[in-house]
Amino acid sequence: MTTCLHTRVELKAGRAANQLSAQLEGIWAQARLEKTLLNFRRKLPTIDEPSAGRKESAACVRLSDALDLYLRLKGRNKAKSFIVYTQRNMGYAIECLGDAAIPDLGRSSAGKFRDHMIGRGLTSTSIKRVFATVRAAVNLAISENGLACTNAFTGTYIPDVGEKKVRPPISSDDILKIQNECHFLDDDARWLIALISDTGMRLAEAAGLAVDDIKLNGDIPHVDLKPHPWRPLKTAKSIRSIPLVGASLWAAQRATVNAKGKLLFGRYSDEIETNSNSASAALNQWMRSRLPTGSVIHSFRHSMRDRLRAVECPSDIVDAIGGWVTQGIGQSYGSGYPLDVRHRWMSKVVLFNNK
Repeated sequence: MTTCLHTRVELKAGRAANQLSAQLEGIWAQARLEKTLLNFRRKLPTIDEPSAGRKESAACVRLSDALDLYLRLKGRNKAKSFIVYTQRNMGYAIECLGDAAIPDLGRSSAGKFRDHMIGRGLTSTSIKRVFATVRAAVNLAISENGLACTNAFTGTYIPDVGEKKVRPPISSDDILKIQNECHFLDDDARWLIALISDTGMRLAEAAGLAVDDIKLNGDIPHVDLKPHPWRPLKTAKSIRSIPLVGASLWAAQRATVNAKGKLLFGRYSDEIETNSNSASAALNQWMRSRLPTGSVIHSFRHSMRDRLRAVECPSDIVDAIGGWVTQGIGQSYGSGYPLDVRHRWMSKVVLFNNK
């Protein structure tokens, strides 16, 4: 079966195709979960014999209850991708263990689930992500329901399996080459790439910016990065001010002048959601022939860390610029580094000259 995308423009076609793909992924994840739940509710399996005096399994909080609770409490104001991967990861657990009562799950259940994930061909990194979701949902269910049990998914040993894909950083020469080409082509897709290249922002962070988030009139031009209904941020540390220098300053100026409406990049974002998957597919396709194999739009973020490290920028300032979590209790106190300090260090890594 084929579907007409109603456009001959490559970027628009890519965006439409990715939107359809994301919708289908969500539908399939929900369908798989519902089918799994239906099968196991018809005939509940036995997962680790319950000890004497424990409530019957039918009366206990089950994995499906943990999923519903987690989405209801934690899924608010989260992107659709959060719902999809939470359903998918919990669906894996229910597929393997049945819709088991949480108090009936033991360490052997977690081990069985780990082996099930290894059997599916997942890498260690992917298995750890799946376990993190299941562990968080079960923790919340135990806490909210006052269950007198431990979380079976805590402390499970996960061996090194599969090949971890390492995204190489982009060299300074290649970054400058991309920035110069963005300056030459001078369109909204290239403004987005250039903005990311000298700020280290995540793609979704940049693609979901509002025009008002760009502050060009003060002493230090900067991005005031904060969450929006159409684009939440990954962590609390992601809320930050990033100085605009080099290619990012040029890109912010061009995007602001040409913006139509309140959003900086209307091609990839509206006031309902930010389609970072569509942006990623289109931008990576354009960059593929211009960068070394394996380099993608997210590689600019890794490269910014390396560039700041090369000028001996203190690691906690690097973390503040990139929105990474800095370890240590003392890091949670105070308001962080002033904008002028961040600007001074970022000015040391500028490659692009807009003159």
